[in-house]
Amino acid sequence: MGRKNSKRPAAFIDRDGTLIRERNYLSKIKDIKLIGGVVKALKLLRAAGFRIVMITNQSGIGRGYFTEKKLKSIHLALKKMLKKKGAALDAIYYCPHLPDHGCECRKPRTGLVKKAAKKLNIDLSASYSIGDHTGDFLLGQNMGGKGIFVLTGHGKREFKKIKASGGKLKPDFVAKNLPAASKWILRVSQKAF
Repeated sequence: MGRKNSKRPAAFIDRDGTLIRERNYLSKIKDIKLIGGVVKALKLLRAAGFRIVMITNQSGIGRGYFTEKKLKSIHLALKKMLKKKGAALDAIYYCPHLPDHGCECRKPRTGLVKKAAKKLNIDLSASYSIGDHTGDFLLGQNMGGKGIFVLTGHGKREFKKIKASGGKLKPDFVAKNLPAASKWILRVSQKAF
């Protein structure tokens, strides 16, 4: 695995539509449903030496749909669910702001990944961002790593934006789902961890 203090790559993974089934403005723990294959995908990435960090925009807080306290209880339940299945997350970061707030933490801006990189000793240039919105793969590119777009969740709808962009929006890889994305990451990763 290398020296103890050497930087590691991370997989920055979106929550809704990537790890769990899309529920617009999820506000109940009972509505958390993992997408098929995510546990195996997370285990593969972990075995290859990747940090696993969930990065999620949660404007439902800014819109008043739920509180930060409620969101934290949902995230705690999700962390426990994944850990019980042997697919623990290293950290969860979220942006509570509205899209037009202008903050540095809302994807595709890099505020949250920079915070994670500092705390978890992550090499952003060797890392990947994965999700079902254009902002998810743009985050990966903006941080100097790679961005993967998945077709789960809002992926099929968002893919129309990518196609309509005439090449301006271009993910590094388009995957059917998180398992396919993780397999691609393992194929293209040049560094042994």
